[in-house]
Formats: sequence, structure tokens, C-alpha cells
Amino acid sequence: MNLRKGWIPIVLLVVAALIASTSSMVGAQGTGTGKGTAPGSPGTGSDQKKESTAESTPVYKPPLRGSPGGRVGGGTRGASLDAPVSLSVLAPDHVGITLQSQPHLYWFISKKTTHPIEVTITEKDAVKPVLEARLKPLEKAGFQCIRLADHGIHLPRNVPCKWFVAVVTDPNRRSKDILSGGMIEVVSPSSDLSARLNQALKAKQHFVLAEEGIWYDALAGVSDRIDASPKDLSLRTQRAALLNQVGLNEAAEFDLKEAHSAQ
Repeated sequence: MNLRKGWIPIVLLVVAALIASTSSMVGAQGTGTGKGTAPGSPGTGSDQKKESTAESTPVYKPPLRGSPGGRVGGGTRGASLDAPVSLSVLAPDHVGITLQSQPHLYWFISKKTTHPIEVTITEKDAVKPVLEARLKPLEKAGFQCIRLADHGIHLPRNVPCKWFVAVVTDPNRRSKDILSGGMIEVVSPSSDLSARLNQALKAKQHFVLAEEGIWYDALAGVSDRIDASPKDLSLRTQRAALLNQVGLNEAAEFDLKEAHSAQ
């Protein structure tokens, strides 16, 4: 009788230990309400926000080609104009890359003008231009584009070219031109890039191009989508992000203002 009574405290201690151990395991695994985060699960808060931003914004990664060059001009004031005019080719501050022999070239002007516009393209060390084009006066400020296919021009492959846009304020004094220029080079896509583009949704191809350092085609891709859906704020945000990444902040700001005014 005394032996049985001696075992009772021991049994109670074992049961209490088992209950405490079970409660501890349940607490560690969570209660299934979503308040706990198991090890290895996706992050929350700022981490998720960063991932969401990265997925919705193209990221331009400049090519590692070592080619010299960059933008010239931009933000220039014409002495013969009534008000300052900013002109910027939408090019990176290094040799920009395209896969197209007839790319679309974009530039930005802060005000419309009745002065003639000239676009010139030359091979890096050549004297004779590949293209000299006089364009119609601009009907509005903002983003402008020249499509080389409209002029029957093909750029040479693997040859850096310089391109310039000029507002000719005084045909007799070309030193007064408002001028901006950049560089471009046509390259062939790698097999990996071709595969990525074939696998990507059309709406995401400019993301792939930007990540692969194909500046002109990434910009043209998102710009074509904006032309098709001019009130889509997300597309404007994507283009503005690309422009900000290469220091074209004024054009990016103008783009976002246009998008908000269209809402």
C-alpha cells in the first residue's frame, strides 16, 4: 500500500512534463491563424514590398562592353528663344545597345517649338552621316520618336554610331542650335537572350531587355505599350523608372505628370 502511494507523485510528474512538452511544440508550430511565421517562409513587410517593386519595375543593367561614349548636350537653353527649352535624347550615359538595325530613337523636349528639328546619325569615325533628316515642327512637348524604317536606314552591326537631335533656332548661326546626342550600337542577341525573349510574355519582354542591357529596345518596348494604352499609369511608371536609372530625371517626371493628368 505504501509502495503504490510512493509511485503516484512520480506518475504525476511524468504526465505534467508531457503536457508541458506538447504545449511548447504547438506554440512553436503556430496555431494555424496566420500569426506565426515558420522558418523558411517568405518574408513580410518591407521585404515583400521590395520584391513587389522589383517585379513591377524594369531594372536596367548596363552592358559590360567597355565602349567609351555617352550623352552630350541636354538641358540646353536657346539664346533666341523666348523661354528655356530642355532637349534630351533618351539614351544612357554610355554606348546604348539595340538588337534592331532599324531601331526607334526617342528624345524629350520640354516645350513645343515651330523651329526646324534635325536628326543626324553618323558612324563613330565617319565623316558622311548615315542619316540627315529634317522633321516637321513639333505639335506638342514631351516624348518624340524617329523610326529609322520610315527613312529606309539600316545601322551597321557592331559599329558604334553617334546620333543627335537639334532644334535649329537660327539656320545662319548653327552654333545657336539646341543640341543633344547619344551613342548606339547594333549587336546580335546571344542564344540565351533569344531563348529568354521567346519564353517571356510580351508584356514582360522589355523587362528582359532592360536586364540584359539592351537599352533602346527596352525603351521602345514599353513606349509602344504606352502608345497603345496611354492612360495606363503602371506603364508610365515603368518607363519613368528606366529613365531615372540613367539620369533622365526631367523626362521621367514629365512622363508621370502626363499619366496623372490623363486619369
